[in-house]
Amino acid sequence: MSQAVFKQRNGLVAVVLVTDCGVITPEKFKRLGEMIDEFGIKAFKLTTRQTLIVLLPEEKVEPFILAAGERGFKIGCFKEAVRNVKACSGSSELCPRALGEALPLGIKLQERFFGRPLKHDFKIAVAGCHRGCTDPYCADFGVIARGNNLFDIYIGGRGGSRKPVHGIRIAEKIKEDGIEEILEYILKTYNELAEEGERLCLTMDRVGAEKFIPTEIIEKYRERGEIIDQDFLKLFQGGK
Repeated sequence: MSQAVFKQRNGLVAVVLVTDCGVITPEKFKRLGEMIDEFGIKAFKLTTRQTLIVLLPEEKVEPFILAAGERGFKIGCFKEAVRNVKACSGSSELCPRALGEALPLGIKLQERFFGRPLKHDFKIAVAGCHRGCTDPYCADFGVIARGNNLFDIYIGGRGGSRKPVHGIRIAEKIKEDGIEEILEYILKTYNELAEEGERLCLTMDRVGAEKFIPTEIIEKYRERGEIIDQDFLKLFQGGK
């Protein structure tokens, strides 16, 4: 695993700060302000991965990383590790289109799995509805809410490539408390079967996707019966 620190064409160095799925509290904003003054930072760049990029002269990089850690920030990772988790604002308190607690789930997954060593990059995305604003179909592990806080799970997606790949759905109507157990199984299986530097989708092509489907765990957490999401149902009842 390597830290997400990259030399730029202009000679400066980009350092990637991880957020809680794009959420930054007022207290953390204050700490960012302290670092802006301390290191003479001109601006932060928001990324599509819900991280912050800061540009620094090379001699300030190590002191900045130390200061960021002291203020509760993590530095991003890449290569052979679980990357930071992307999650939309889907929750019962925010996005009106949300069909599940996507944001809290994404933060929980990041707290547990971020930075775990693997054979290659592993990206996780959580979406609160089928629109998939966080690109769950193109993640190694994609989670999509489908109503009543149940989720469908996709694996083997790949974005950021000249040959993007949509993941395959391996489970549907999964209760939230089963997501972590399924992900744990997939990460363990991936580390056992993947060759060095091999992305999950390529491992699945080589050994078969069925090896990554934890049937017993899926059945343990799968909702039985028809799902009727009450918020969705209201649309057909005149909003009553």
